[in-house]
Amino acid sequence: MKKILIVDDHDDLASLLTQEFTKSGHSVKILENRGDAVELLETKDFDVVITDLEGEHLTAQNGAVDAAECLPDPPEDLRRSAVKAFKICISNYDKETFSEEDLKFFVETTLDCKAKCVDKKELIQDLHEKIEFEVPSVISLMHDILDYLIKRVEKVGVVNPETSNLFVALDEAFVNAVKHGNKFDANKLVRITADVSPDEARFTIEDEGDGFNIAEIPDPLDPQNLFKASGRGVLFIYNIMDEVKYNERGNRLTMVKKRADNNHQV
Repeated sequence: MKKILIVDDHDDLASLLTQEFTKSGHSVKILENRGDAVELLETKDFDVVITDLEGEHLTAQNGAVDAAECLPDPPEDLRRSAVKAFKICISNYDKETFSEEDLKFFVETTLDCKAKCVDKKELIQDLHEKIEFEVPSVISLMHDILDYLIKRVEKVGVVNPETSNLFVALDEAFVNAVKHGNKFDANKLVRITADVSPDEARFTIEDEGDGFNIAEIPDPLDPQNLFKASGRGVLFIYNIMDEVKYNERGNRLTMVKKRADNNHQV
């Protein structure tokens, strides 16, 4: 039995997820605000934490110190009522009892329910949402998250699904974080943030690896490197995204895709 905490201020997800998880024999605790969740997480551990909150419900109550890393950070502008924060955090789970199938079950079930209950196209056209994942370095999870994010960005209209190559850029970034960053070590985490609005989608992918110096990647356009795979993925990312930035250590990548005319989207 796994312990799941769901923090949902409007019960958009909580009831359905509770049905799915309890049906599989897991224990579910539901709270309605971030402040109560912060207080609970200071004394109790959960294998999975899922949050779906609006901006005005993100601040900790009574000035409580946020010691719960599994809870989403409040958006910068809490005055925007349309701002939402959704997060799946599987970072404090019992590694001795969790299998890859368990991890996939929780991620797939949560994203499937969210897509059905919350992500209806007519409801998210003007929505600004911060979506976060803090999960182990497992390739199959990256595929599930990638599929969800691509559909989510398409629904809000940032990219045209018929012409966009956004999938290529995100897939490359996710695989690099697991393969090159964390060396397929499932004990290390990948943190993925997607800040999605009708104007743009901003993605941040961070691993727990040693990082790298992007200047040391062989130039894939150099004839001497024609048959080398190194560097091609990074080149794809730079060509597809409107903004690309690595942190100094080289373990965190930020990419921005801006909304454009459908005839010019890539």
